[in-house]
Order: sequence, then C-alpha cells, then structure tokens
Amino acid sequence: MSNWTAGYVADIAYTYGYYAELNPHRVKMAFLSAGLACPEIGTACELGFGQGVSANLHAAASTIQWYGTDFNPSQAGFAQELARASHSEAKLFDESFADFAARNDLPEFDFIGLHGIWSWISDENRSTIVDFIRKKLKVGGVLYISYNTQPGWANFAPMRHLMTQHAEVVGVEGNGIVSRINGALDFTEKLLATEPLYARANPHVHERVKKLKEQNRHYLAHEYFNRDWLPMHFSTMAEWLEPAKLSFACSAHYLDQIDSINLSNEQQQFLEDIPDAMFRETVRDFMVNQQFRRDYWVRGPRKLGNIKQTELLRQQRIILIQHRPDVSLTATGSLGEANMQEAVYAPILDTLADHQIMTLGHIEQITGQSFVKILQAIYVLIGSGSLVTVQNDDEIAKAKPRCEQLNLHLCKQARASNEVGYLASPVLGGGVPVGRFQQIFLLARQEGMHQAEEWAQYAWQILVRQEQRLLLEGKTIDSEEGNLSQLRKWAHTFADKELKILKALGVA
Repeated sequence: MSNWTAGYVADIAYTYGYYAELNPHRVKMAFLSAGLACPEIGTACELGFGQGVSANLHAAASTIQWYGTDFNPSQAGFAQELARASHSEAKLFDESFADFAARNDLPEFDFIGLHGIWSWISDENRSTIVDFIRKKLKVGGVLYISYNTQPGWANFAPMRHLMTQHAEVVGVEGNGIVSRINGALDFTEKLLATEPLYARANPHVHERVKKLKEQNRHYLAHEYFNRDWLPMHFSTMAEWLEPAKLSFACSAHYLDQIDSINLSNEQQQFLEDIPDAMFRETVRDFMVNQQFRRDYWVRGPRKLGNIKQTELLRQQRIILIQHRPDVSLTATGSLGEANMQEAVYAPILDTLADHQIMTLGHIEQITGQSFVKILQAIYVLIGSGSLVTVQNDDEIAKAKPRCEQLNLHLCKQARASNEVGYLASPVLGGGVPVGRFQQIFLLARQEGMHQAEEWAQYAWQILVRQEQRLLLEGKTIDSEEGNLSQLRKWAHTFADKELKILKALGVA
C-alpha cells in the first residue's frame, strides 16, 4: 500500500452515503433541546468527505460556503464533479489533513464536521485535526464528530483484529481487498464453528459475523480493514479535544436525547446522582452499551434562559417527509422498540399530513396539546426520520437553482447506476432519500411525461439499452412484462405518495 494512504484502505472506493448529522441546519434544534445558543453558520468544513455526497448536497441546498478535503484523489474528483454540476462553489480538495491545514486561503469556520474517520486514522492525524480545529473553528463554533466507541466494541474488537490479521498475513495481496475480506470472513466462520471459548463467552459474535457477510464489501473495507482502528471512550475523546477548547454540547442523534426509550427509571435516577456531566456521559455509554457516538461539541457554550429557549423552539419550522399513513408509531432506543402514545402523536401528524411547513408554536395552537409533550414527540419523529427541520424562506429561494442543477445531474447518473440514492432539497438545506428509479421517474417528468405508465416505460427503455434487468428479492426478473409490471408498481406508488412530498421539499 503506497505511503500516501497512511494505512487507510484506498484500493476500493468508499460508499456514496449521505449523513444528515453533517447538515449544520440540524444543529439548532439539538442545541435548543440542550438549552444552548446556536451560532449562525455561514462557513463550514468537512474533513474526510469520502465521495463528497454530503458536502455537495449541503453546499447546493444552503447558503453556507463549504470547504473540505479527502486524501483520495478519485473520491475528490467525483466530489468536485458534483460541485461543478451544482455551481455551489464548494472548495473541495484531495489533500492530506496536514496539507489542508497548512493552506493559507481558508477562512475561519462556524462548523466543522467529521463523520467516522476519527476511528480509522493515526494519532498523528488526530493531532493534526485537533490543531486545525483549534486554529480554524470560531468562538461559538460547532464541531460534529462521530466515532466508534467503548464499551460497545469491547466484545467484537478482538474478532475485528483477527480478521484484519488474516487479510494481511494470509490473504493474497494481488487478489485485491474484496477477495481478502471474503477470505477473512470465511476463516472467521470456520473458527467459530470449532466453538472457541471466546465465542462461548461472547455468544453474539456468531450473529454479528453472519450479518457482516451480508454487507457491502466497500463498506466493510473502510469500516473494518484499515491499519488504524481505535474505538475510543467518551472521556478519552474529551481529553483529545481539550486543547481546542471544546465543550460537549449534546448528541447529534436526536433519539439519544430521549431518556425514556434508552434508560430505565433506575438508570435515569442513577445518572442524575452523578454530579460531573462529563463522567455522567461516560457512565451512560455503559448503560446503553454505546458502539457509535454522534456528537456536537462547541467552542464556548452559552446557556439560554428558559423563556428564550421556549420562544426559539416555538419558532422552529418543520415538515413531514413521510406519507402520513406510513409513519410508524414506534421508536427504537437502547431499551428496544417503544410504542408512541397515539393520543399525542396522531394530532401532530394529522396537522402536518399535507406536508406544509409549520412552526412548533402553530402546531401547539392547532392541537391544543402541552408544549412539553409536543416537543418530545417532535424530537422522536425527527430522530425516526419522519420529520425534518426547515430553512427560512430566503435561504430556500437562494438554494433552489443550485439544487435543481445538482439534482438533474444526479438523475442523469441514475440512468446507469444506483450509486447516489439522495437528492438535494432547498427546504431541508440538505439531502433527502430518492432511489434510482424514483430519480429516473423525475427525469421522465422533466422530459414532459406526466403519467405513471409513461415513467415506467421510460425506465424500461433505459434498462433495455444497457441490457439490464430488475433484481427483486435477490432474483433477476427476466421477462419484459415482469420488469414493466414492477416498474409500473413503483411508478404508481411514486405518483400516489412520494411525488407530493418531493414537491413540498423543492425536489420535484
């Protein structure tokens, strides 16, 4: 592996994922929940942006000026292509963290984000990142950082080490990383079949290895097979970030803030009796067996008074992004699946069912429910992916042309592949899930076709030209009529449910 990779897997492309936690517009609601003032965000930076999907969707869909770097030139090239398509003027580079940090043309940032990469880089690179944050994050600025953590990885960490050792020592280098991953997984299964004492002491390992075999090899390569890999305790992360004068603000994963679905009453009381907030967070990780943290840190937290906090929360705008009858009244936390109170949630969802933007204060007036109940319900629904926060009208108007240009580019790409399953929404200031064929249906509409039957036929002709067929439940549909029948089902579902939502989000 060449030196420029610094031990990071570079011979297989990273996945084309989108991570909503990197959207600065999600910060405000999370901070308000924690009683903290949120800065106005005008400049943002993503370190280690992968394929650049998140950075580009956020740059196109907002008025924020984005910067970022990813050391892999192939990935940076794809990211730059998306930036050109949207005319967002995002500044995206293929530099190492050290080279990027040494640039003299970077502004100070209101927001810096790193998704996952902290766990897979060397201490030298971690030090470079912390120094960059110390120098470039503004007073009051926000850091989003996610990372593998303990104690959730304690049981499986030895198995991960064994798999990477097999790939490195036994795997044949010339066969490529995918072959070595497959070999390591097969070896691990054979080892577990001998019933080692390690597996008896950690019975969940069998199921975890089984699930790994079902996952995308591109994901596994970057998640498990880098040279550097370090799950970190929350307290250790706090020590790393201390030189940058950062304080923990709150979880970026909204459901983590709902104690009732994550902690028993006894556990909640136990935590309340711990006076130190940082130690309390470490103890909480043991209670929920935390494996992956998604956190906001702030350079100089400012507490809001109760009156100001409630005023700002009432002004917060949201929108429903799921078909109302399809919204599940369950939420999954560390304690398992919890049922939502229909008497509380149904009136809120009914009020939002037409996918119009609405403030929390307006919902309070319409439903007549207590604001405390509304607030918890909103956090749960945002965390579950049913609701999202919304930009102001001026930002929406300015972002709309860029979103249209980027979405057209992505929809055209969808004719050949399903790599990017998201489009840019000026309403959200970020991305929204839209599958390959739904993107093709949008393309058909843009070309003047307005009926579901036309969209299905349009999609079929694209498949025919590429000699492709649909794959459903692991089986290829061979016949023309079988493919058309499935495409018609998807097209009618799109017309009946999804199109109205995408229109409300400024995507269609």
